[in-house]
Amino acid sequence: MSKQFNFDVVIVGSGAAGLSLALNLPTSASIAILAKNNFDQYASYFAQGGISAVLEPDDSVEMHVEDTLIAGAGLCDKTVVTATAAAGAECIQWLADLGMPFTRDRQDVSASGYHLTREGGHSKRRVVHAADATGKALQQTLQAHALEHKNIRIFNDHVAIDLIRQGNHCLGLYAYNRDDQHVNVFSAQKTVLATGGASKVYLYTSNPDGSTGDGIAMAWRAGCRVANMEFIQFHPTCLYHPEAKSFLVTEAVRGEGGKLLLPDGERFMQRFDERGELAPRDIVARAIDHEMKRLGIDCVYLDISHKSRAFIKSHFPTIYERCREFDIDITRQPIPVVPAAHYTCGGVIIDARGKTDLDNLYAVGEVTYSGLHGANRMASNSLLECLVFAKTAAEDIQSHLKTKIKPERLPDWDESQVTDSDEDIVVAHNWDELRRFMWDYVGIVRTDKRLERALNRTRLLIREINEYYGNYKVSADLLELRNLVIVAELIIRSALQRKESRGLHYTLDYPDTDDKQLKPTILDPELNLSKPAKISLITP
Repeated sequence: MSKQFNFDVVIVGSGAAGLSLALNLPTSASIAILAKNNFDQYASYFAQGGISAVLEPDDSVEMHVEDTLIAGAGLCDKTVVTATAAAGAECIQWLADLGMPFTRDRQDVSASGYHLTREGGHSKRRVVHAADATGKALQQTLQAHALEHKNIRIFNDHVAIDLIRQGNHCLGLYAYNRDDQHVNVFSAQKTVLATGGASKVYLYTSNPDGSTGDGIAMAWRAGCRVANMEFIQFHPTCLYHPEAKSFLVTEAVRGEGGKLLLPDGERFMQRFDERGELAPRDIVARAIDHEMKRLGIDCVYLDISHKSRAFIKSHFPTIYERCREFDIDITRQPIPVVPAAHYTCGGVIIDARGKTDLDNLYAVGEVTYSGLHGANRMASNSLLECLVFAKTAAEDIQSHLKTKIKPERLPDWDESQVTDSDEDIVVAHNWDELRRFMWDYVGIVRTDKRLERALNRTRLLIREINEYYGNYKVSADLLELRNLVIVAELIIRSALQRKESRGLHYTLDYPDTDDKQLKPTILDPELNLSKPAKISLITP
């Protein structure tokens, strides 16, 4: 028998977006945060670069907007970009008031007092940071405050399964408890998806293991539209070492003068873009991919060793220490790097208040398509998006919360017709197959032939996984695989629809940009040929 928990607001995800939203809600509201993993297993925790914000007199919101629009390759919503950029300074002040340990300017050069870095696509230094571990500092700051709030209850090791829908209203969700292996019911006036992206769908990624597209898949199954899923950002520089496991080397290294080199020491970025190493991420990642394939090499190199030892150790302490673990001294030698899947620029369609197509369902952060990123996300706009939309969504939720309402009894999770699985190898095999063919066929450079091959394999896996899901008790691995394969199909279908190359979507069949396709790619579950089964829904 499953337990039912009743809250005013249930937030799925305990990264920067989910924690920020919870802290922006009134203390009178009862709030549940479902934490899938430990607090240090979220993509925001690993964000090294920082948060973009206009803080200096030689910068402006208009310049930040223009840089974002250029990076987004024509697909950003200018209204959304402007509102987000304009809110940056207020977000930084909010974090500073919470005690966020931002790195300060030691030379009193900046008017704001913060040390600001410049990253790819930015025309000015506007990235506020905490050394090279901004995400970790942000996560720890938000977590400390959330743990102090008596109205916030954190459910650790809970993996969301499906939303519970009645008509066009979201009533809550089912979640699997890893500890006791039971499924619980969570009833809520308002449900918020803050589950992050889906980069784990690729074999190589900078993201933690939990980035399996859970919120995107759940919303899709419940009937929400998604957009721009073809735009997957590959971070150009992840540490290449067999034991490193997805360690990102922040873009700020290039912002501070780091040079990309071939094995013979030759620089190559100027052949691809006049901005060199400071070109947007899609250009840099594609250039590295091109050189690796052209020369048949395993990696390229990122060299910051021309800077002083003191400078490197003070600006990039995390990278320095991590590389030292693998006998790489970045003060004397270059860092071996490769591209890896890093950020999902598309997702669940939301409005300016974080509202989805389903009443009472909100989404915030990387799980969403807000119109901010367009065809390519500019560096350090992601944490800004989390903060800005967490605040606007919290304001809208607060204005619609009702008091003293009797929670509705929702249906228990039914597993009376399933058994324990004795074929877990099926999950492991399908997981590996999916991530490998997504890397091979739906990666940095695409063709229609590769995409069709990937789509055929994905549909076979969907049928196999759905059959497995229907016959056996759920597990965390099965739930993540079930979500990943849906996200894979959404990425492939979106990529097949875009018959041009734009931003992060580059196809050899259509290498040019086509202004007739200057619009987002929207997929609607109600119109989709491979329409998903709406599981765990209550009939009207």
